[in-house]
Amino acid sequence: MTHPAFTIHPVTPTLGAEIRGIDLSQPLDAAADALAAALDRHLVLVFRGQTLSDADLVRVSGHFGPLDKAPITEHGRLHAPGFEEVYVISNVTERGRPIGALGAGESVWHADMTYLETPPYASSLYALEVPEEGGDTGFISMFAAYDALPEGLKRRIDGLSIKHDSTTNSGGYLRQGFAPPTDLATSPGTVHPLVIAHPVSGRKALLLGRRPHACIPGLPLAESEALLDALWAAAVRPELSWHHRWRVGDLVMWDNRWTMHRRDPFPEDQRRRMHRTQIAVPAEGRRPTGA
Repeated sequence: MTHPAFTIHPVTPTLGAEIRGIDLSQPLDAAADALAAALDRHLVLVFRGQTLSDADLVRVSGHFGPLDKAPITEHGRLHAPGFEEVYVISNVTERGRPIGALGAGESVWHADMTYLETPPYASSLYALEVPEEGGDTGFISMFAAYDALPEGLKRRIDGLSIKHDSTTNSGGYLRQGFAPPTDLATSPGTVHPLVIAHPVSGRKALLLGRRPHACIPGLPLAESEALLDALWAAAVRPELSWHHRWRVGDLVMWDNRWTMHRRDPFPEDQRRRMHRTQIAVPAEGRRPTGA
C-alpha cells in the first residue's frame, strides 16, 4: 500500500507493518491521519532508521492522542530530563542507581494498564541502545487470538468478565501503596468483559491483560484458574506471534487495545535503553477505521 508521504509493508497476515519513506523528525502534517489509519489496520507500526530527540518523540506521539506522564516505579518516576511524558526503559545502572525501569521486566505476555477503566490507546517505543542478541519484542493480535480459540472455548467464555489486578505492574513489581494480593476475589482490580468487539467492524478480540492475579468473577477460584490457563495456552501460541528484532533508531508503535506484547530475554551484561511514550484514548475518542 502507498501514500504520498510513505509506503506500508505488512510483515504478517495478522498484524504488523513497516512504514518506509518517512522522516519522523520532520512535521507529519497530513500524514498523521494516514498513519493513525495504518495503526488501526495493522495494530503495530515499525519505523526504521529514525533520528529522534525526546521532543520529536513527544510531538509524533501527540498526533495520536494525549500523552500520559511516565508512571511512578519502584525507583520513582524515571523520565527523560525535561520530558515527563518520556518513560526511560533500561537495564543500565549509573552511580548505583537504575537510569530506567523494567530492565529485566516485561518478559511475559501482557497489555499495559488494563486495570484502568480506560486502558491506554497506544505506545511508542524508540531504540537508543539495543543488545547484540535477544531483547526482541513480540506482539500478538487479540483478534487473531480469539479467532484461533476452539469453538467450545468461545462458547464457554461468552458473556464472562475478567478482573484485571492492579497491585503489580507489568514487570511483576508491587505498585506503591499496594499490598500483595491474598484473596483474588476481593483484591483490587477492574472488571472488563473477557471478549470485546471492535466498534466499527464488530470483530471480536480477547481482553486478557496479564495472567498474574487475574480472576473471572462468579466462578470458583479453581474453575477460574483452569479456564484462564486454557485461554492463555490457546492465545499465546508461537505461531500467532510476531517478534520485532530491534536496531538503534527503530520506532515501534502499537495499539494497546487489541494486542499483547512481551520482551524476549537478553544477556544481563548487554545494554538496552529505550524511550517510550504512552498515548491515552482522546477525550472525544479517535474514530476507528476498521479491523
